[in-house]
Amino acid sequence: MTLPDLASQFVYGRLAWAAVAAAVLFALLPLLRSASLSRRARSALLAGIAALFLLPGAASPAYWLTLAFQYPSGLLFGCCVLKLRQHWDGQDDVAPVMTPPLAAALALTGLVLYLDAMGLLTQGYYYAGFGPTAAPMLAVLGAIGCAVALVRGHARAQAGALLTTILLFTLLRLPTGNLWDALLDPLLWGWAVVTLAVNAVRNRVRTPATTAPEPVAGLAAELQSLNSLSPLGATAMEHSSTIKE
Repeated sequence: MTLPDLASQFVYGRLAWAAVAAAVLFALLPLLRSASLSRRARSALLAGIAALFLLPGAASPAYWLTLAFQYPSGLLFGCCVLKLRQHWDGQDDVAPVMTPPLAAALALTGLVLYLDAMGLLTQGYYYAGFGPTAAPMLAVLGAIGCAVALVRGHARAQAGALLTTILLFTLLRLPTGNLWDALLDPLLWGWAVVTLAVNAVRNRVRTPATTAPEPVAGLAAELQSLNSLSPLGATAMEHSSTIKE
């Protein structure tokens, strides 16, 4: 088990929490995403957030956030950077960062890991992220999958963020030396679960309700089908009615 250097861990934590805080701030305040706010003002705001989080010791909000949540995962860091890029370019509605396939994979993986951590599975999946064999193999397979997705043009933004996360873990062992901490954290898992719930509600609302046909319309359809089955159609039925009279 190789742990990351304390200095790189310190710098990573400050920058990652600054990106997460900026992404949340832009998401909650539509004014920051409006065209009325100039790019110079946005740059000043981002620079102010970065400077605030780079303050030493307890003066930095990152200090208290780290005590509460430890370090953000590399994937959460990358997703927040992607969201900030969308806000910067004014492309919030172009493509979601948290796509349904990514959200489903994160939600399922997090569920298994959290059940294991609570002792309901007791398979040691989380501690396998420190292992010398399984974790490197999973990282290599993940990097290959991301490279293939980038070459084929499938979900390039998400694949790039995941590949950067794997490289950051491989080279510097950030954030904690555990592969699962690089790929997932409680905040990212909550984002994935909320995304799946919102998509499920939207799909439920968009599904058209099936209504029963009107009685008159149903009767007309039956009469039309009877006419089509008759060899002479409506003419023969009228002729038969005349003969009876």
